Amino acid sequence: MDVAQPIEWTDHGVVMLDQRRLPSEEISYTYTDYREVAKAIREMVIRGAPAIGVAAAMGFALGVLHSTAESVEALRAELGQICPTLSQTRPTAVDLRWALDRMCSRFSELAAETSDLAKIKQGVVEEAKKVHLEKRAIDEAIGRFGAEFMPREGQVMTQCNAGALATGGIGTALGVIRVAYEQGRRLHVLVPETRPYLQGARLTAWELHQDGIPLTLITDNMVGHFLKSGKVGAIVTGADRIAANGDTANKIGTYQMAVLAKENKVPFYIAAPVSTFDLSISDGEHIPIEERSATEVTHLQGVRIAPDVQAAHPAFDVTPAKYIAAIFTERGVARAPYKESLAALAQSSRPIAAAR
Repeated sequence: MDVAQPIEWTDHGVVMLDQRRLPSEEISYTYTDYREVAKAIREMVIRGAPAIGVAAAMGFALGVLHSTAESVEALRAELGQICPTLSQTRPTAVDLRWALDRMCSRFSELAAETSDLAKIKQGVVEEAKKVHLEKRAIDEAIGRFGAEFMPREGQVMTQCNAGALATGGIGTALGVIRVAYEQGRRLHVLVPETRPYLQGARLTAWELHQDGIPLTLITDNMVGHFLKSGKVGAIVTGADRIAANGDTANKIGTYQMAVLAKENKVPFYIAAPVSTFDLSISDGEHIPIEERSATEVTHLQGVRIAPDVQAAHPAFDVTPAKYIAAIFTERGVARAPYKESLAALAQSSRPIAAAR
C-alpha cells in the first residue's frame, strides 16, 4: 500500500513533510538538531499521536548522535535537556512520552553493555528507526482488525486526520478504511473539515483522494445532519490518549460526533495503538488537554476571519467510554468493560507481523 510518509530518517538528518502546507504544496525540511525537531512538533509541521512519537524518537536520536560529550556519563547528563525539550511540545499525545521512555530505556541498556560512544550512538539511531518500522506494522494490524467492523458498502465517517500523515504507516482510522476498501468493501468516506486547523479538509481528503477512495468533504456542523440520514454505517477515529476506563482523547469535535452517533444508532469506533493507552490514569478527567493559540481560531492561513475578540482553542476533547462500541488495536479488539479489556491487551504478547 503506497501512501505518503510524513517522516523519514536519512543520512542527512530527519526529513519531515510540512503538513501545514498541504494540499497546495508538498515541501519537506531536513532537521539535524533535536531542538529543531521539537519546534517542528510544537508548530505542527508534523502531527498525529503516533507520528509525534516517531518524531520524538528520532529527535532523541539526533540529540545523542550529535552530542560532543566525551563520556557515557556526560552524554547521560545531556538527556536531562534533550528529553524535556521534546516532551513538553504536545502534552496530550501519550505516544510522545512512550517513545521517549523507550529511547531512554534503550540508551541505558546500551550504556550498561559498552562505554564505546560510537556504538551507543549507533544503537540509539537503530532504535529510532525500529520505532518507525514498528509503527507501520502496527497500523496494518489495526487495519486488519478494524476492517471486519466496517460495512460491506455505504458511508463511513472519520474525524481529523488519522491516516499515514499522522502515523508514518498507513494510518489508524484511515488504515482501517484502507484495508476494508482493499478487501472489496464499497465505502464512501464522509470527511468533516475539522476546524480550526482543517486536518480533515487539508489532509484526510488529500490522502483519500490520492488513494482513489470515494469521499465527500463536509463542514463540521453537518455531522449531525448526515448521521440522522440513516446512511452512515460506522464512524472510526484515531486517539491521542486512552484512559484505563476507555475514555478517549481525540481531536476537538470527536465527543459531539460520538454523542450524535449514539443518538442515531451508528457504531462509533476508535483505532489506536497500545502505546496510546495511559492506564496510569483512571478516566478521561485526568487527561491534560492542550490549549493552542487563539490565533488559529481567529485567523485562517494568516488571514484574520474574526474581529479582535477572545477565542478559545482546546485542541482535544474527551469521549466517555460509554459512547465507544469498540477500540481496535494491533493486538486485538477491546470492548466494554474497557478496564479489563484494555489491561489484557496491554499485557498481551501477541506478535505483530512485519510491515510490508
